[in-house]
Amino acid sequence: MGCGKSTATRMFAELGFRVVDCDQIVREEVLPSSDIVAAVTARFGPTVVGADGRLDRAAVAGRVFSSDDDRLWLETLLHPRVRKSWRRALAADLAAKWVVEVPLLFEKGLENWFDSTICVATSSALQVSRLHARGVPADLAAARIAKQLPLPRKIAAADFVLLNDGSLDFLKEQVVLLAGRWH
Repeated sequence: MGCGKSTATRMFAELGFRVVDCDQIVREEVLPSSDIVAAVTARFGPTVVGADGRLDRAAVAGRVFSSDDDRLWLETLLHPRVRKSWRRALAADLAAKWVVEVPLLFEKGLENWFDSTICVATSSALQVSRLHARGVPADLAAARIAKQLPLPRKIAAADFVLLNDGSLDFLKEQVVLLAGRWH
């Protein structure tokens, strides 16, 4: 979060890779489904539902990042649906070169589902700065980061690491070099 996964993913897409964005799956497919809205409302109450009948993602985030029980419950509810969606996408075009952006890849032990894993790394100060620029309050940013595996462990677990402390051109050079392995 805030390290540049989405930026690197877009760069791979520009090079012809097909992309599955697990956050997008959550936003567009999973959270809007009526059974998910009903289950989340039953657990957290009506304050997590907006006037439009959709889940208020900020309200849900406030709940789940302040309670490990609530976070784990929600992950158990959402993650199987997300995995089913990305597996369906990959199966639809087995010959394509894919990049699957999975925010909790190592935390959930999903790395074995993929041929290779990439960690996009940045300094913690830059990570927090990027989150602030996105409008994430400092306390919520810290809570979200604290729930993730420490970056050094992700770096150690990844097959490849992209360093994202420099310019976008620097990140792009790394992506181009790495993409060349599969072209």
